[in-house]
Amino acid sequence: MQTVYEFIKKCGTYYLATMEGDQPRVRPFGTIDLFEGKLYIQTGKVKEVSKQIQANPKVEISAFDGTKWIRVAGKLVRDDRIEPKTHMLDAYPHLKAMYSPEDENTEVLYFEDAVATISSFTEAPVEIKF
Repeated sequence: MQTVYEFIKKCGTYYLATMEGDQPRVRPFGTIDLFEGKLYIQTGKVKEVSKQIQANPKVEISAFDGTKWIRVAGKLVRDDRIEPKTHMLDAYPHLKAMYSPEDENTEVLYFEDAVATISSFTEAPVEIKF
């Protein structure tokens, strides 16, 4: 999982795909964190993306570093504890102007039953399950 985290972190921006009914929705994200051995993302509960994840927690993210790309497919699970929210916001201090570990909006979610695939045009794909 460390490899997955480092790859996505290095890319800076990744794209999160959710479903809204039968319509896929994709948007850029930039928050990725490792906490207690789990891969986390962050958003706000008032956002449509949060509502989509709660309705259907199966998501996929994708990022490209210029030569290789990663896809991570799995289920996102909301973690309402203060500790992972604090850890995430400490990793992204610029978000503290909009989010707080104690507010009712800050949402962190971790991947469960996930499979990451790192691919390129020149090497065999590498699959990592977590």
